[in-house]
Amino acid sequence: MKRDLKMASLLLALTMLPVQSLPAGADVTPNPVISRNCPAWAGSNPATATAGNDDYYFSFWSGSAPDYLAYDLSGVPEEERQVIDAVWYNTSSYDTIGMYISRNMQASDYTVEVNAAPGGDYPEDGWVVVETVEGNTLSSRQHIVDFAGYNWIRLHVTGADGKEGGNVSMNFDVHDVSQGVTDSWLFLGDSITYGGMNNCYGTGFATYINQLDSRYFPVQENGGIGGITSTDGVNNIDRWLSTSPATYVSIAYGTNDAWGNQTGAEKYYENTVTMIHKILDAGKIPVLPKIPHATEAGVADYLDDYNAMIDRIWEEYPEVIPGPDFDAFFEEHPELLSQDGVHPASEGYEEMRRVWAEEMYARVYSSGTELPERKQGDVNADGSVDAADVVMLQDYLLCRGSLTDPAAAELYRDGVINVADLALLKREVRAGK
Repeated sequence: MKRDLKMASLLLALTMLPVQSLPAGADVTPNPVISRNCPAWAGSNPATATAGNDDYYFSFWSGSAPDYLAYDLSGVPEEERQVIDAVWYNTSSYDTIGMYISRNMQASDYTVEVNAAPGGDYPEDGWVVVETVEGNTLSSRQHIVDFAGYNWIRLHVTGADGKEGGNVSMNFDVHDVSQGVTDSWLFLGDSITYGGMNNCYGTGFATYINQLDSRYFPVQENGGIGGITSTDGVNNIDRWLSTSPATYVSIAYGTNDAWGNQTGAEKYYENTVTMIHKILDAGKIPVLPKIPHATEAGVADYLDDYNAMIDRIWEEYPEVIPGPDFDAFFEEHPELLSQDGVHPASEGYEEMRRVWAEEMYARVYSSGTELPERKQGDVNADGSVDAADVVMLQDYLLCRGSLTDPAAAELYRDGVINVADLALLKREVRAGK
């Protein structure tokens, strides 16, 4: 809807708006996805353009470089796209290190471009390059873009899998970060992280968070790489942190360190503490889960010593957010492990994502304190119901603003916010005078 719609036309055309949930004590400012199912264009394979931003991460935009994927964001309110986080995801392992390098139609050379052309028809010219990436080795990247005055964003891919041309495949999301990058996660780790935090198959961490609280849909990069240890993490984390604006960084190494006692528990401790300091120095928040329980003797025989180091770190570094205790979880549910006794089965990986979401929602998104009792109609949350609330709700319905307390606007009790709620609010205000 355009901002200058008159109330008469609004009453005829207004679509029903869902009520936002409001759980206790949220601490994170949402960075919601604003590109979901917006108009999408692509070059060589336009039929798959909409797969880049649909509801499903098991579908992908695919093209043949040089190629592009472009979104028309003109339908998003301007105040929700002043600054954006443009993030793309591919199914390859996070980086080209270790014994199990995997590249699968991964964008390696591309530009991020914006355009001020009006929404509707795809603009052939007027594109402005805001970032150029060459020789990328990562399977996902975030790009913070000052989007004020623009309506379109485009990824123009010229190289894939480290060579000119080639096929490219990805999901591409745009998040509103006008209030800052607060809800962005990078999960670093080994093959268990790669399988557990994959956001391209099954239900991802971000989707589980969104199911718990519809206001949130985190940026979620999967930094898992098969076969690597905490030493590899130390040797590469500076580069990974330099390219990611993520606020929360999980470091989930240890299985390969413990497998045959490759590094020794003390060396694992030193490596992990080094990475924690690097994350803190980068202005980010470290998250540390327990190493998953294993039935394979080569891991199991040493695992207690390694997880004891995590207990020690949790005690010594209060800045670290404790992640899930996957040692206890998989010891209680060994049926969720695969036949090798180390890696989870597909059901186990799905449970890992669910547990990650539930525990991080409790530790990060909710303070655990109860909100003051809500007064219905007090949409601006100033403690009273008056004409100012009427103005705020009316502006919201006209797409000219937001509500401080959306749940307080649902006076009609039909599960939506619309003109019926506005009518009841006006009646309540008049009755109070």
